[in-house]
Amino acid sequence: MLQEVLGKVVDGVRLSAPEARSSFEAIMDGCVPPARMAAFLIGLRMRGETVVEITEFARVMRERATRVRCDAPVILDTCGTGGDASGTFNISTLAAFVVAAAGVVVAKHGNRSVSSRCGSADLLQGLGVRVDVPVETVERSLREVGLGFLFAPSLHGAMRHAAPVRRELGVRTVFNILGPLTNPAGARHQLLGVYDPGRLRVMAEVLRELGSERAMVVHGHGLDEITLHGTTRVAELRDGRVREGELTPEDAGLPRARLDELAGGDIERNVAIAGSVLGGERGRRRDVVLLNAGAALVVAGRAGDLKEGVELAAQAIDSGGALRVLERLRALCPLNA
Repeated sequence: MLQEVLGKVVDGVRLSAPEARSSFEAIMDGCVPPARMAAFLIGLRMRGETVVEITEFARVMRERATRVRCDAPVILDTCGTGGDASGTFNISTLAAFVVAAAGVVVAKHGNRSVSSRCGSADLLQGLGVRVDVPVETVERSLREVGLGFLFAPSLHGAMRHAAPVRRELGVRTVFNILGPLTNPAGARHQLLGVYDPGRLRVMAEVLRELGSERAMVVHGHGLDEITLHGTTRVAELRDGRVREGELTPEDAGLPRARLDELAGGDIERNVAIAGSVLGGERGRRRDVVLLNAGAALVVAGRAGDLKEGVELAAQAIDSGGALRVLERLRALCPLNA
């Protein structure tokens, strides 16, 4: 089947939903030789993946993921695509702690670093949190802490069939955008940063097809985050419709910053930044976390607008709540357990 479909991809033909599904099922089930898989992924990349194709790929991945059960009425994810090569600290991960402290259950899907020096899993390990815990522990964390870390390699076992080809290729493929679309806890509210502004509307439309209730897909002047150093482009899914627009720091009542003021570093450096921000230190790093957490609170329905979201996020930090979320997560998932 993939041989037939591969010819269409090479010729620039868009795949139907059944063709996309069967092709990705073959990949996820380990039935595709490496050379053929590489040709398929590169062909899609060169032509550009469609909403139908990405939607079906995500459905196949979701079906094969280990399910994480959570009964919360609203489950939020702040997972982005990564890959922006900006060198910023772990903004969306810190925002997850803040949002959880503000009362929204966060199922943070993430992995170790791929293109940066410190991914979300690397940061959590640096903070003393074990990431590869049993599913039952993740579910308990969601219930008791309000934040659970969904470590992608532990929950997407079928990805092992594609991992060698991805490593060998060394370029972005559709797999780079599937992570945020395949949350094993079934999060239906998302703040999703993308490395490519050309992906904004496509990703929002895919989320709609996958049943998301509300989402903001964002690209901030080169970052897969909402930024302080320029204008952020947004594709927002709300009430079944996708609308495109822009956000600025001024919309949230925050001052602008230079990109270098948001710089991170290695794991040790980013752990220190996390402690400072969650501990209440003022400055541009805090501001960008507030901005992203504020937007996430809007997506979750906790805040009516960005300014209110930022105010709630600030309260979550200044009350000590965000730091307590980290402490409780660390107690439940100790690194050396």
